[in-house]
Amino acid sequence: MALRAVLTKFAAVAGLLCIGAAQPAEPSFVPVHRDNFPDPFVIEHKGEFIAYATNAGINLPMLTSRDLVNWAPVIDPAKPGNDKRRDGLPQLGAWAKEGFTWAPEVFQINGRWMLYYTASSRQLDMQCLGVAVAEDPKGPFRDPLAQPLICQRKLGGTIDANVFRDADARLYLYYKNDGNRIRAATAIWGQQLAADGLSVIGEPVQLVDDRARWKDRVVEAPTMVRSPGGYQMFYSAGFFGWNPDEGGLSPYSMGYANCRGPLGPCVDSPDSPILHSFKDREAGCISGPGHQSIFEARGRTFLSFHAWAATPACRKLEDERYFYIAPLFWKDGKPQIGPSLRPQGGGERG
Repeated sequence: MALRAVLTKFAAVAGLLCIGAAQPAEPSFVPVHRDNFPDPFVIEHKGEFIAYATNAGINLPMLTSRDLVNWAPVIDPAKPGNDKRRDGLPQLGAWAKEGFTWAPEVFQINGRWMLYYTASSRQLDMQCLGVAVAEDPKGPFRDPLAQPLICQRKLGGTIDANVFRDADARLYLYYKNDGNRIRAATAIWGQQLAADGLSVIGEPVQLVDDRARWKDRVVEAPTMVRSPGGYQMFYSAGFFGWNPDEGGLSPYSMGYANCRGPLGPCVDSPDSPILHSFKDREAGCISGPGHQSIFEARGRTFLSFHAWAATPACRKLEDERYFYIAPLFWKDGKPQIGPSLRPQGGGERG
């Protein structure tokens, strides 16, 4: 299906922006990629969409698509063996150790592509943020820094980077302190990013806390946008895994806060969470939707996220998180999520 046809189809549901908007015969959310691809982040470059994910055998898995619904791994034909996937970050920064590369986001700054990633510090034994640089969005990215870009040592470490460029061209970096690691509070922080993207300016500002009951002492995965509702910080919250206390589903959910500016202050929306696990005869089921990215595609806005692989009965299928994309709209300044895009046949394994 061409992207134009995808956009036309979902323009027709612009006024039906709730989970029940899909036809009863189809679930509201269907993965575009039925293989492990957690923390998906999507960009568009020269008519091609590129998606990045948390490590799965390689440091930086990548998928590409022309229509947002049919995705294929980026291949390196020179690689020996059966796994021909190209690693966008073949070598981590000198400060990082292999196996814990999480939540990548890619952003173009001054003509170069910057990869902001989470990895485990060899010296500190905690997760920290790094930045790597490439001339091509598919890499190879290389981290030029001897130390992490940010690591909140007293707060458990730092994960989940997000970059935002405001209308005045100033750059901002958002992240979570990894308090769950040390049984401490978690929060989303914001800080101005230098013009070259390789360092931060000033002191961090706390923007979103973990105190609301539905967050269950976990808040993470920030995404700042300038929307019809103003500055809005999207985030995920709650325990990410399956939970018998939740009827077997995951309590992981997605919410947002309204912010006065790129560094706040921010106030949680009373409408949160806006996407959460559910099991419904007509709408289908989804478990643990979250770690969103928000991107533009040919004049429309889309939301990518992951959710757990589930059986038709909404039980755990595999220890994998699948990749979803749904249209994102605003009504009276409030974000609304439409039924997800879906490939022919419901998505293929990669």
